[in-house]
Amino acid sequence: MKKQISFGQALATVIGSVIGAGVFFKIGSISQSTESASATILVWLLAGVISICSGLTVSEIAAALNVNGAIEYLDYSYGNIWGFLFGWAEMTVYFPAQIAALASIFGQQFVVLAGLPASSSKWIAAGVVLLLFLINMLGTKASAWMQSVITVIKLIPLFLIIVFAIIRPQVSVSLWPVTVDSSGGWLAGISQGLLSALFAFEGWIVVTNLAKEMKNPKKDLARAIILGLSLVTVVYVLVNYAFMAILPFDKIIGNDNTAYYASLKLFGQAGGKIVTVGILLSVYGACNGFMLTGMRTPYILAQANRLPGSEKLAKTSVRSGVPVFSALLINAIALIMISLGNFEILTDMLVFVMWTFTTLLSVAVILLRKREPDLARPFMTPAYPVIPLISIIGGLFIIVMTVINQFALSMIGLSITLLGLPVYYWKELH
Repeated sequence: MKKQISFGQALATVIGSVIGAGVFFKIGSISQSTESASATILVWLLAGVISICSGLTVSEIAAALNVNGAIEYLDYSYGNIWGFLFGWAEMTVYFPAQIAALASIFGQQFVVLAGLPASSSKWIAAGVVLLLFLINMLGTKASAWMQSVITVIKLIPLFLIIVFAIIRPQVSVSLWPVTVDSSGGWLAGISQGLLSALFAFEGWIVVTNLAKEMKNPKKDLARAIILGLSLVTVVYVLVNYAFMAILPFDKIIGNDNTAYYASLKLFGQAGGKIVTVGILLSVYGACNGFMLTGMRTPYILAQANRLPGSEKLAKTSVRSGVPVFSALLINAIALIMISLGNFEILTDMLVFVMWTFTTLLSVAVILLRKREPDLARPFMTPAYPVIPLISIIGGLFIIVMTVINQFALSMIGLSITLLGLPVYYWKELH
């Protein structure tokens, strides 16, 4: 596959994959956990710090190893079975579920904006998947270029909300001292809110699947991850502050339509349409980001002959250089999930699994520093070992809290991942 992805396109993929629907909807659940404006902002900052620390940590491996993504990082650090299970989890549920969920949100918002029957939302969602599939078939350069354009466009409504809220605040927001009014106490309020906020940062690691197609991966991949996560954190904090500067906090708690009502108050009747268009663009860009990177997972596994049908899955189009059969596999699963409508549950399950592997990658940085001290590291995690430890502690927090709060779902997610073991050993024997 050609080396044609620039730093700017990689950066747009990070931002575009992370900023989806969460920036518009998460404040309702977070504020319900903290019941405090100051603690809500603190939660977003903490989530950003943990995500940036994870990005800084994983970037050391990304820069040191000239391989394709987290699958091969895990192969190198722990052995092939760990990389395969990560890829299996991504391929069977994570990427298809993300694409299906985002496309379905697009369909639901579009029918509201266009005044269409609610029953047509699934057809629109399927149409979005097929349209993005066709765009990606034009080639990596075309889909990466579109990702860059959509990322810039979808930031415009967020920028307008932030600017107008700062210029014309309608509510006084106190950020200090930080207080938590949760009935469960300070720790419970912060931890539950942090869990919701961290989910909104999900998706940044997918850009590692594009490593072999980047023009200068050893330099640009780490920069794209770190700068991308930093910008996302700034956007999340400012947008949520803007919401609280527009609406009384008691109107935000548990309100999934906070963004809509805030825009309505700022811009009048046109505000609802503005924020709906913003959500559509945001979701569309995130969906393309997951499609662009997701089709690389079965391709990477197939290149090493680790999947049934590897010969076809490893083929790329002569004209576009895109792994067509791998793209068809991911999108076929996504379309099935759209028809079933259970994609949100599947996504929740795999968040647990994805953070398990992300934490393993953070541990791998410490492991490789001891095992291979002479390994060339173009980028080294700063403030070592503090930043990797923050990343590991943050990852363990997500894993433990998910098991406590969603035990059945996390166990099902783990079981689906372990279903990859028979496939792995069957291919090893053949």
